[in-house]
Amino acid sequence: MVWFRRDLRTIDHPALCRAVADGAVLPLFVIDPAFSASSRVRRAALAGMLASLDRDLGGALHVAVGDPIEIVPAVAAAIGAEVVHVSRDHGPYGHRRDAAVAERLRADGRRLIGTGSNHLVDPTTVTKADGSPYAVFTPFSRTWRSVLAESGNTVLLDAPSNGDWITGIAGAVDDPRSALGVSADESTLIDDVHLDLSTASALQRWSTFRDEGLDHYEEKRNLPAEAGTSSMSSALRFGLVHPARLLADLDPGSEDHRTFESELCWRDFYADVLFRRPETAWENLDRRLDGIALDTDDRARERFALWCEGRTGFEIVDAGMRQLLATGWMHNRVRMIVASFLVKDLHLPWQWGARFFMEHLIDGDLASNNHGWQWAAGTGTDAAPYFRVFNPVTQAERWDPDRSYRARWVPELDSTDYPAPMVDHARERDEALARYKAARGG
Repeated sequence: MVWFRRDLRTIDHPALCRAVADGAVLPLFVIDPAFSASSRVRRAALAGMLASLDRDLGGALHVAVGDPIEIVPAVAAAIGAEVVHVSRDHGPYGHRRDAAVAERLRADGRRLIGTGSNHLVDPTTVTKADGSPYAVFTPFSRTWRSVLAESGNTVLLDAPSNGDWITGIAGAVDDPRSALGVSADESTLIDDVHLDLSTASALQRWSTFRDEGLDHYEEKRNLPAEAGTSSMSSALRFGLVHPARLLADLDPGSEDHRTFESELCWRDFYADVLFRRPETAWENLDRRLDGIALDTDDRARERFALWCEGRTGFEIVDAGMRQLLATGWMHNRVRMIVASFLVKDLHLPWQWGARFFMEHLIDGDLASNNHGWQWAAGTGTDAAPYFRVFNPVTQAERWDPDRSYRARWVPELDSTDYPAPMVDHARERDEALARYKAARGG
């Protein structure tokens, strides 16, 4: 049996190839009830990806609903599978879940075997010379590149051509969309400008970006109105594409390509940090800032609601939040701006914003999302980022100079319906710095 999770593809899949080599295989996906907290757009995206994977497997994908700790051993027992193959999951929840599933399988005389992962370099692989972990990205990235150069890119694999699929097992859901609470007509929720639902379409997107956009990545990646990024984040999050496939197309002699490579490295860095410090999914990495004064009263929650709805009166903040609500995606530069606004202009807990993003972002990845939020909040891996406060007005002028991004998502910009700025940025910046300095002991 092969149990799919964040690896919804048939190419570049070592665990799948290993399972097929063992004999007849049941491909399984379990819809975990924990995913029900996601937005409709995110659930609709998963439904589409499962449909695509099922087609790639010739209609053999067995989709079940329930707690994987119960479902996986039960399905394995039903077909008499001695081994369940998986891609390793290093997230806090996935790691605990897999340990529990492995224990249940062992009790039945079966095994859970992990082969490969959704990372270029697995957590705990990149270390200092003394074996200790890196706490800062730049030195991590140097060693990361050395590890990659030594190991080579060995993940690239064709889809198994000789799969002997087991089908017709009881317990499969008839329609994953229904199980995910998505109606047939809600496929229209998905904005296909930034999302692919199949490996084939994701690879076509990458091919286009590689040929037309990659050589201008450094210049255009911060411009939200332009197609300056690869928009591969959702494909990477759900494993429609393995990052090794992207890495293989990069030219190490190109500055633009190396900048893109750094973005792949950030994924592995944050995964490493979270694996070593799983509590930092929702707690400050820098514990010195645990005592910072935050606003959490009723007035704070009213402000949070305005931020969520894109009604702050700051154009680029509102544009980003409305893009997120409409499409399940937000440009990365804008993510940094709206995050800085929430924690440093509104003085709200970064966890509020991180949780909202995880509910709505199709590409929501716990490690990258929450440690990205900690970067914005000044509580994370950077040496001294607490004094970095983005000015949402000057950021908009710099990165969206003709207002085309803002006008697309906030059409009432120049009308009397658009609200005045909800705070005075200069005053709140001073207030934020005072709070950070007080928390750090002056």
